[in-house]
Amino acid sequence: MIEIIPLHDVSADAVEALLDEAFGADRHRRTAYVIRGSATAIASLSFAAIEEGTLVGSIQCWPIALVTAAGQLPLVMVGPVAVAPGHQGSGVGRTLMRSALAAAESTGLGDAMMLIGDPDYYGRFFDFSAERTTAWDAPGPVERHRLLARGPMVPDMPGLLAPRARIDA
Repeated sequence: MIEIIPLHDVSADAVEALLDEAFGADRHRRTAYVIRGSATAIASLSFAAIEEGTLVGSIQCWPIALVTAAGQLPLVMVGPVAVAPGHQGSGVGRTLMRSALAAAESTGLGDAMMLIGDPDYYGRFFDFSAERTTAWDAPGPVERHRLLARGPMVPDMPGLLAPRARIDA
């Protein structure tokens, strides 16, 4: 049985090992890491999946902004969603996403969320789309159709995705 707990209750080393296993040790070079910068993950939206005392999945959410001519518009970046290879396809990732999205809604942080991911999967299960992200730029390579967002306050204007100050929620 999978238990979902706050990510801060799990060893940071265990989370890093899981992320390396799921995405490779070179993951820090990806555009998503540049967008997040040195920000601290939003603790209230970051979770771990535990099975029999072992970390089998994690999700983190980050405070970022869309920097526009009008200023910085706050967003929450979802991801990475990591699932241990032996547990992929078992629903762990979906459970983690549901937990993060429910927490975002309950804390008032669900109005403008984004991620870089598979549009078919995140659109079908979680209502993310590229509808309002077409004018966004990223500080590195990104496949435009994978730049997804959800929420009533997602800005539909040109801008650059960038880190922003930490949110305590």
